[in-house]
Amino acid sequence: MKLNTGRIDEAVLALLQLGLHDGARAWKSHDWDALDRLHAKGYITDPVGKAKSVTLTEEGLRESERLLEVLFCEPDE
Repeated sequence: MKLNTGRIDEAVLALLQLGLHDGARAWKSHDWDALDRLHAKGYITDPVGKAKSVTLTEEGLRESERLLEVLFCEPDE
């Protein structure tokens, strides 16, 4: 089975939105390959290092909020 890494990245970015703290920081307790890809796309700061969290860029914040709604929210009635 071949994984769709694009969809995985979207889900991880959306889930980072749930763990936001101190403004735009989120715990980096997700798949390292996905975090590296999100960094390469400009959505988060470099995940490599001693810090236990990453910072979402302005674009990353907007996209994570959009993806959280698209992937995980139910429509209002």
